[in-house]
Amino acid sequence: MTAGPRQPGAVRRRVRNDPAQYDDLASEWWRPHGAFAMLHWIAEARSALVPPPSRPDAVLVDIGCGGGLLAPHIAGKRYTHVGVDLTASALTLAREQGVIAVGGNAMSLPLASGAADVVVAGEVLEHVSDLVLCVSEACRVLRPGGTLVLDTIAATRLARVVVVTLAEHVPGGAPPGLHDPRLFVDRDRLRNECARHGVRVKLTGLRPSFLSMLAWALHRRPQARMVPTWSTAVLFQGYGIKEGP
Repeated sequence: MTAGPRQPGAVRRRVRNDPAQYDDLASEWWRPHGAFAMLHWIAEARSALVPPPSRPDAVLVDIGCGGGLLAPHIAGKRYTHVGVDLTASALTLAREQGVIAVGGNAMSLPLASGAADVVVAGEVLEHVSDLVLCVSEACRVLRPGGTLVLDTIAATRLARVVVVTLAEHVPGGAPPGLHDPRLFVDRDRLRNECARHGVRVKLTGLRPSFLSMLAWALHRRPQARMVPTWSTAVLFQGYGIKEGP
């Protein structure tokens, strides 16, 4: 079984979690069997948590939007989709997907308080150096009654083994060095920080469907499917509503 070449010779060896890796891998964002394949699967699962807009001109803020992978999955919901990311090459790709792409840091969002009806933080919390500040910013730009959607990696020994030791060496897994396990997210801390800003999040586990992943690996389908699981010890989603003033 093969997922297609990752072209390792074209990628510099960098320290773990170096944002420059996303420029190195810019051509991989939209390859169905490329280095970011699983991010596509997770984006589809993330979109299922995004509610229909409650008003005209509703705004969805996509923190760490990358190449705009969420955009095709929420296009029918008709949000104004604003993406924030550090990487210029990713922002260019996101704009091609119809995202209003803005350069910025997840820990200092260049957006007004209460600007968003939905804030999505997908596969970004495990990359930030200050989780408290990132959560504060996500909740700041979310209006009262708005929805917070997130997915990230748990700070557990199991997650380190699965995401780093194993997944970096199998088709569909993260490219080597993309994650620094020291930044994986403590679930209780995340819940507590969200609650401090008026958002009580419910966490649920997420994993690939093994049969669909096998079909993907055999090139019988362009994308595998993520399914809920009882354990939040590796990959998990979060969903919450911001309390009113």
